[in-house]
Amino acid sequence: MKLIRRVLLAAALLVAALVIFLFGSIFVDGLLSGGRLDAVANIRIPNASGPEIRAYLAKPTTPGPHPAVIMIHEFWGLNEDIRQKADLLAESGYVVVAPDMFRGSSTGWVPRAIYQVVTTPVEQINADAGAVFDWLAAQPEVQADRIAIVGFCFGGRTAMQFSLQQPRLAGTVIFYGSPVTDAERLRALPGPVLGIFGGADDSIPLEEVRAFEAGLEQAGVPHTIRIYDGQPHAFVSSVEAIRAGGAPGRAWAELLRFLEETLKHGAPGERPVSPVIANDPLSWNYLLRLAWLHAVAGHSH
Repeated sequence: MKLIRRVLLAAALLVAALVIFLFGSIFVDGLLSGGRLDAVANIRIPNASGPEIRAYLAKPTTPGPHPAVIMIHEFWGLNEDIRQKADLLAESGYVVVAPDMFRGSSTGWVPRAIYQVVTTPVEQINADAGAVFDWLAAQPEVQADRIAIVGFCFGGRTAMQFSLQQPRLAGTVIFYGSPVTDAERLRALPGPVLGIFGGADDSIPLEEVRAFEAGLEQAGVPHTIRIYDGQPHAFVSSVEAIRAGGAPGRAWAELLRFLEETLKHGAPGERPVSPVIANDPLSWNYLLRLAWLHAVAGHSH
């Protein structure tokens, strides 16, 4: 009996130590997050619902006006990887704005990444995205009726939910984000959809991707869903990976084709829709799968 008590006490102390370490590390990492944004953000966007939104803005070198893209980061927050992707997309003739959706927080530490998601209200995220859209549409170098939204992981989910309530968007691109599958809600999407998913992504089951595709079909939303066999979550990991070719390069080429057809050649405003408010938080099941993939399985954005 004494041995059992000692084992239980040791286990309890170990759990307590892990909890203290986990929350302590989140706090310490949070103290460092502001400097990370200083290295990336280059503009501040007015925001009626809260503080100014820090963002990275990339522009083409050719004269405008240009079609534009809102690029939403992963659960890490706005970082150098997203800045480089924004620059790469701007080379193809788009004004790209990549906003900070966590109001000052960016990280490379998985526990803090999850903390950022669960402590940032979806209503706040959608309101900030609305401020970014309004600012972008008002810029003289932007074609206001030719703005799309692109998101990666957490950003893919954010892009989808914001699109459901912003009828002026011309298109939506989701890179391995947890999708909405209800056809009745998907009818609110104002333009075509491109979905990029990995066939070996353990965070988003293929059945869910197929349900998303079926929902778009039932809702009458023009769409292209691509599943890259054998690819894990976040396989479009960096600009270096894109330029190296393979699945990341093909996925980026798919994005460019979609934007070319939707923003440069498509007729804007073809889908009259009734917006729906989409403030659904990410499920804990999905977040825990992401934690496993990034912290244990070794995947990274």
